[in-house]
Amino acid sequence: MSSAARPDPPPDDDDPIDRSGLRPRYWERVPLSSMSRGEWEALCDGCGKCCLNKLEDEETGEVALTRVACRLFDDASCRCGQYDIRHQFVPECIVLTAETLPDHLYWLPQTCAYRLVHEGRPLYDWHPLISGTPETVHDAGVSVRGLSVPEFEVDEEEWEDHIIEEPL
Repeated sequence: MSSAARPDPPPDDDDPIDRSGLRPRYWERVPLSSMSRGEWEALCDGCGKCCLNKLEDEETGEVALTRVACRLFDDASCRCGQYDIRHQFVPECIVLTAETLPDHLYWLPQTCAYRLVHEGRPLYDWHPLISGTPETVHDAGVSVRGLSVPEFEVDEEEWEDHIIEEPL
């Protein structure tokens, strides 16, 4: 994780999330509930894990991550292919906000920036807000780029065969 105070890196032109014009290191001092929409969106590290289908054990409540991705997930970019209009296609897609975050912590990845900030922990050095490029999450082996299979290719009864360990 990052602990040293470094200047903000220059923006990356290939980053699908606009990280320009953000307050320097805002996540260290601005409460999640006070972040602008741009700041909130910029917290996403682009790992793609939230777009993977999960299996929850009804008896224990334990959540297992599968490599079976939402039908809108783009495995090459590790992003939703229709993020702005995703609810037209996937009405049950979660809208993560500062208010809803506590209800979803149980399934969010251990490396998720929303979880880390909520828990008062620093972002990892590979996070795009620290490194200045969205590629570092992939270079660090934290993303699911190249690991997922589309949900329309796997019968739901076979999802257990695609369980992966977290963190990656």
